[in-house]
Amino acid sequence: MTTLSVKQLNLFVKSLIEGDVRLNNVYVTGEISNFKNHYQSGHFYFTLKDNDAQIRCVMFRAYACRVPFIVCDGLKVVLRGRVSLYEKDGQYQFYAEEMHEQGLGDISLQFQQIKEKLEKEGLFLEENKRPIPAFPKRIAIITSDTGAAVQDILNITARRYPLCEIMLCPVAVQGENAVPSMLDALERVYSLSGCDIIIIGRGGGSIEDLWAFNSEALARKIYESPIPVISAVGHETDFTICDFVADLRAPTPSAAAELAVPDCAELLSKLNKYDTILKNGLLLKYNARKAKFDALVEKSILSQPLNITEARNEAVDRLFEKMLIAYKNIVTREKSRFISEVSKLDVLSPLKVLSRGYSIAEVNGKTVKSVNDINTGDEFKLRLSDGLVNCTADSKE
Repeated sequence: MTTLSVKQLNLFVKSLIEGDVRLNNVYVTGEISNFKNHYQSGHFYFTLKDNDAQIRCVMFRAYACRVPFIVCDGLKVVLRGRVSLYEKDGQYQFYAEEMHEQGLGDISLQFQQIKEKLEKEGLFLEENKRPIPAFPKRIAIITSDTGAAVQDILNITARRYPLCEIMLCPVAVQGENAVPSMLDALERVYSLSGCDIIIIGRGGGSIEDLWAFNSEALARKIYESPIPVISAVGHETDFTICDFVADLRAPTPSAAAELAVPDCAELLSKLNKYDTILKNGLLLKYNARKAKFDALVEKSILSQPLNITEARNEAVDRLFEKMLIAYKNIVTREKSRFISEVSKLDVLSPLKVLSRGYSIAEVNGKTVKSVNDINTGDEFKLRLSDGLVNCTADSKE
């Protein structure tokens, strides 16, 4: 029984594939994913896929430099090349020699359609985004509990701001259950009180791995959030619908933790700086006030306080004299005016007329002005300057 090493087996399979002339010059179409341009060698490494399958591809520098357009994820292309097997890892792959552009692939087109739809509805407007609290007390993290992303977030928040409480909400981040799982987690967090920030995301991966974060339902759920949301999906170059609708996009989960919480060391440094500034400011104020106080104390008016009372007493005496003179002037003026008014009244007084020999006849307290006011036989009084005379009317003329 012949025993082969793994390398021998892979080389044998490779020879079978390369021996098939039909696989030496093949045209294949699909969508580019996980594209990497190796900056040192100039080789292209990527995955070509359609809705049902995918294959690893390599395009060496000699062929890659002839491609007349910019290659990126989501681009739909036609490749010409050969199929072979890389014996080191046992993976069969396509070695591209030509690349022709067809347009956006199905996944990229779907992403663009969702993005344009939600953008027209205003879900991405900057004015709707809420500020992230400066000093959160509790942060909810919605991600996989087995990935490196959650550990990065936990480690960084614990180091930067240990006062913050972390609430972990484990969810599936890829696959069929990813979107329902994240929707349910968001709903549960919304129902709780005391949560200041939500971080939702995962580590890096292919566009297929991150596709759950392009869900329209998830985007709308994040938009409805009563709590500020930080999206932290993939690497810095990865963008998802979740990033656009969230209140803040972090390039990585680690960056999300740094954006969510302040650094205690920096805060302490600032507090120490402010403490120094306050102390120096108070010291300057104190010295300025003390210098002013010392200058006032040295004034003669404070060293001999009796001078103040003497000056005030003299001023009071002068004011009293002025007031007394003014009072006398007022009394004299009013007395003169009173005498003048009394003289005017005296001239008009009926008693003054009576003193000149006249009299006034009165009936029942009323002055008799006409003979018709009295009848024969009526009693009346005759008022003279020095008294009254009771009279009776014997006749009228």
